[in-house]
Amino acid sequence: MLTRRGLLRRIDVARIKDAIMAAERRTSAELRVSVAPFFWGNVEKTAWRAFERLAMHQTQDRNGVLFFVVPSRRSFVVLGDKGIHERVGQDFWQAVVREMEPHFRRGEFSEALIAGIAAAGEALAAHYPYDSPSDRNELPDEVDI
Repeated sequence: MLTRRGLLRRIDVARIKDAIMAAERRTSAELRVSVAPFFWGNVEKTAWRAFERLAMHQTQDRNGVLFFVVPSRRSFVVLGDKGIHERVGQDFWQAVVREMEPHFRRGEFSEALIAGIAAAGEALAAHYPYDSPSDRNELPDEVDI
């Protein structure tokens, strides 16, 4: 079972935070990463609980995206709030997952997250462009562990 310290050794939080900040300079969407230790149960249901706990649904445009990762189970879920999902559809989420999967299978969790964040940020810029004067960072960029 991975402890918090063990998770921090497997996930490069500084690089992931930098990736989030870079993506959010292209889009007004809000991206977050949550890394969970091993647990029994459904990963997607737990990801939705994390989505709620992190207030991902409280952005003005309902444009929050959560990357939820369970390294010890080699499992991850990418969730988007209803505002984003209505604009991009299921194909968008599948494309982000495809971007992440090869890294994830090799245990390259940081690289998987960075690739997924970059892909999401680039694609979301078309739907939620960044507007420097009006954009504000509605959610923290720190990795939730």
